[in-house]
Amino acid sequence: MSQGLRIRIRGQVQGVGYRPFVWQLAQRHQIRGEVRNDPKGVLILAYGPALEAFLKALRSDAPPLARIDAVESQPHGFAALPEGFEITASQGSGAQTRVTPDAASCPECLADIQGEDPRRQGYAFTNCTHCGPRFTILKALPYDRARTTMAAFEMCPDCAAEYANPADRRFHAQPIACARCGPRLALDDDPSDPIAKAAQRIAAGDILAIKGLGGFHLCCDASNPKAIATLRARKNRLAKPLALMGRWEDITTYADPSPAEAAALRSPAAPIVLLQQTAPLPESLAPKQRKLGWMLPYTPLHHLLLHQIRRPLVMTSGNLSGAPQVIANDEARRDLASIADGFLDHDREIARRLDDSVLQITDHGPMVLRRARGLVPDTMPLPPGFETAPQVLAYGAHLKSAICLIKHGQALLSHHLGDLDEALTWDAFIKADQDYQALFEHSPTVFACDLHRGYRSSQYAQQRAQGRAHEIQHHHAHLAACLGENRWPRDGGAVAGIICDGLGLGADGTIWGGELLLGDYDSFARSSWLRPAPLLGGDGANREPWRNALAQLDQAGLRALADKLFTDAPRDLLRQAARKGINAPLSSSAGRLFDAVAALIGAHDGPQSYEGEAAMALESLAMQAPAALRHRPYPMPEASAPGEIDPTPLLQALAQDLAEHRPPSEMAMRFHAWLAGVFAKPARALLENGQARAVALSGGCFQSALLLDLTLKALGDVPVMIHRHVPANDGGLALGQALIAAARVQPRR
Repeated sequence: MSQGLRIRIRGQVQGVGYRPFVWQLAQRHQIRGEVRNDPKGVLILAYGPALEAFLKALRSDAPPLARIDAVESQPHGFAALPEGFEITASQGSGAQTRVTPDAASCPECLADIQGEDPRRQGYAFTNCTHCGPRFTILKALPYDRARTTMAAFEMCPDCAAEYANPADRRFHAQPIACARCGPRLALDDDPSDPIAKAAQRIAAGDILAIKGLGGFHLCCDASNPKAIATLRARKNRLAKPLALMGRWEDITTYADPSPAEAAALRSPAAPIVLLQQTAPLPESLAPKQRKLGWMLPYTPLHHLLLHQIRRPLVMTSGNLSGAPQVIANDEARRDLASIADGFLDHDREIARRLDDSVLQITDHGPMVLRRARGLVPDTMPLPPGFETAPQVLAYGAHLKSAICLIKHGQALLSHHLGDLDEALTWDAFIKADQDYQALFEHSPTVFACDLHRGYRSSQYAQQRAQGRAHEIQHHHAHLAACLGENRWPRDGGAVAGIICDGLGLGADGTIWGGELLLGDYDSFARSSWLRPAPLLGGDGANREPWRNALAQLDQAGLRALADKLFTDAPRDLLRQAARKGINAPLSSSAGRLFDAVAALIGAHDGPQSYEGEAAMALESLAMQAPAALRHRPYPMPEASAPGEIDPTPLLQALAQDLAEHRPPSEMAMRFHAWLAGVFAKPARALLENGQARAVALSGGCFQSALLLDLTLKALGDVPVMIHRHVPANDGGLALGQALIAAARVQPRR
């Protein structure tokens, strides 16, 4: 019997051209044997004189979309030596391997659509093993054409020949297609020259619904204020920033991307990247914001459209306000008929809806704000100490919902699902739960949810777990999510967690949101917190920032200023309700303090049309202040011991600056520096006295690049963990819940 190797490749290795890469590598090293896909990844049986070099190259020379978790080898005896090296059919079914996210069009495919071959010249669905749809067309594993939405399109002889040729870059590219056999594009059911006609209509001011990879977009000319106003009015999207798509020359006309921002834009994920404006576009694209969210075209359809129109486009999610993005043609015509003037769609089914991912590049690395297309369903290894964790399913929170699966030492955080108040989003949440469990063959024995029993996600978790789901305190979950992303070991010791967000139910039954915790995956204690203030009108305080300013000013003894600033508001009625404890729960929320300051200095007037609007306006305003003010925070509370952080000195100083007519930008900057400082000081104290070994920053307020930077500078040289690839907002919460639940059922050794 001849001795060779049995090689197992684990990771993101299906749908990325890994088997043809192995075949080509085998030819180069004179290796005989075979390679195939199976539920665990890629399996290779190899025999030859250069096995060591072959084995090394399997990792070092892997295709661009591959992500190698492990290369495992063991001796394998060949009863009869194979004559050559073959790619054999996939075996088995099931999911123990990673699924490749959708990838933006590669340069070779873009050259094809601009080339002279009639099969792919101008063809909107051109792709290869290095690019194109993956997760959005996948129905089951292993990843083969029959298990995708491309199964409905029979390959023509030319595509079949490319598909079968290991030397071709389209070998086993499951979405392979050409103009003769693949999906077809149409504008309002007219297949004749749809892209050119769509460009003409957009240029004329029309709004079109355009079918992308993970759903429909609503598209209009981003330089046309009238079209933008019409889109906002029809969609009832009053002020929330609109995403833009443009060619590189379009983007660099209005922004100056840094090398890191350019790399993010050009990555296979092709996310929306927040970029500082350098030239004006209509203010209505992002009112009161200095940054715009840009993405490059990521499908041939987008490239062809932008090549025709040669101007930046609004490319916002195709949905009714608050509802999930639509994915089916009939659904689009039903739901978007009152918004869109026309429909540019096609006959390839979308298996699951995926919004565009959103990130920004800070001075401290990337920061994912929305984890979706191009980033999911990537997995991450669990921290040391969780190697034997059971299968866990965590259901996140109520806003920015996402779920998290733990299986085989990996965590899989789902795509952004949305806010569960909306009935259609709730339906999408249920479907996503079923979809992920079926696709990844996940059989959880442990369930986790938020401590708040009023959340629909928590109620659903308890139903699934027959009342035995682990209830996880909201801010503890934020802390654990940051620890998990940074692979903080289970036995790594306690960490000081600065957790600042909108709100979450606290362990004492009040509403938390501005917290310094001391803890790890297993337990936590509340060390310091913002002084609680009443949320006047309950949920009304989340919508109307002036209510929070009224509450904070009254507590600081500045009632007269509140009366002067909010003359038309029902102040006495709200004060009376607060005294009686009617619809005025106490909250230590940092998010509501942001709202209060924004209303106080005039950064935001009236109700918020989307979550975080006032805080974003406040940050944008602060960035206009002199840089020196970063080092001049408002006065800190006198007490330095752990416990309640009193914002009275802050509010008194703000009142003085208002009386002296100081520029609002200066007040906004000094507030950010104050918030960073009041948490950094006690956090450092926990490290200095040996209670904590590092600091972790989490919660939606740390989506502010300014607050993140100021907090890191205030902390100084202590070890700090931050979010980069898992959202700091509630979109990352399920990861923390899953890790805490795993820790509860798996005692420390």
